[in-house]
Amino acid sequence: MRISSFDGRDFALSVRILLPVLLLLVTAGFSPSGFAHGVTEGDALFIEQTSGVQLLPFIYLGAKHMVTGYDHLLFLLGVIFFLYRMREVGIYVTLFAVGHSVTLLFGVLSEIHVNPYIVDAIIGLSVVYKALDNLGAFRRWLGFQPNTKAAVLIFGFFHGFGLATKLQDFTLSEDGLVANILAFNLGVEMGQLLALGGILIIMNFWRRSRAFSYQAFTANVVLMAAGFLLIGYQMTGYLIAA
Repeated sequence: MRISSFDGRDFALSVRILLPVLLLLVTAGFSPSGFAHGVTEGDALFIEQTSGVQLLPFIYLGAKHMVTGYDHLLFLLGVIFFLYRMREVGIYVTLFAVGHSVTLLFGVLSEIHVNPYIVDAIIGLSVVYKALDNLGAFRRWLGFQPNTKAAVLIFGFFHGFGLATKLQDFTLSEDGLVANILAFNLGVEMGQLLALGGILIIMNFWRRSRAFSYQAFTANVVLMAAGFLLIGYQMTGYLIAA
């Protein structure tokens, strides 16, 4: 499903209903502490000092990182926004999970470093892309619908590198490294499922309301704006650090 029609009255009503709530969410998500989207001081100290296999702590850290990772959650929200069948949700979420698992493990274990500002800017771009896709923009602009499954997989690769850059900020002990990174990745998947469950519950209640068809337009416009905000913030950081 894509948004195909929308009139001025629908837009005005949806803005009046949704904008205060969405602005609150955006403000909370993009506060200075939210922008850091890194690792807390206590978690960082543990990662730096740990040695040997520490499966449960790294599972916890992976789950915590995904649940608090607003950029990943915004993309997931865009991906499942118009998916009504659990089979479709499973396919898209699996593609995303495969993508970010591959590059998370590869990025850390191969010690290939990617500029975190550029990667996070691309993650912001993924949010913009999915919002535009939900709005039906590509079909109108290009005359055809790009392969959404391929896009989710490709952007999943970049999300994985984004996770890898967070771990590359630390000196990781070689003792138990592979097991700990695998545990972290497992935690990421568990956190993703937990967050996705909450998103789906909210979405299912929202979809039952008669207002959903026109509120969806405003929600995706705000989602797109949040993606642009992410891109702008990361590119600003890149230029300052250069």
